[in-house]
Amino acid sequence: MSQALEHRLIELEARLAHHERMAEEMSAVMARQDREIERLTSQLRQVVERLRGVEAGWERSPQDDKPPPHW
Repeated sequence: MSQALEHRLIELEARLAHHERMAEEMSAVMARQDREIERLTSQLRQVVERLRGVEAGWERSPQDDKPPPHW
């Protein structure tokens, strides 16, 4: 094998190794982000349920339907 071809092959192998490492790191990041999204979604659901509970206890007044004075 010529020296130029061998050098080219070594360069390609190094680049492939770099891309494989990047793919593994990105996969780990995506897995962490997925867990974080699941956690945040769960928290949001809890907040929505609490808000619904609070709103259910409120009585609407006629003032709620009027536009603000500056309209």
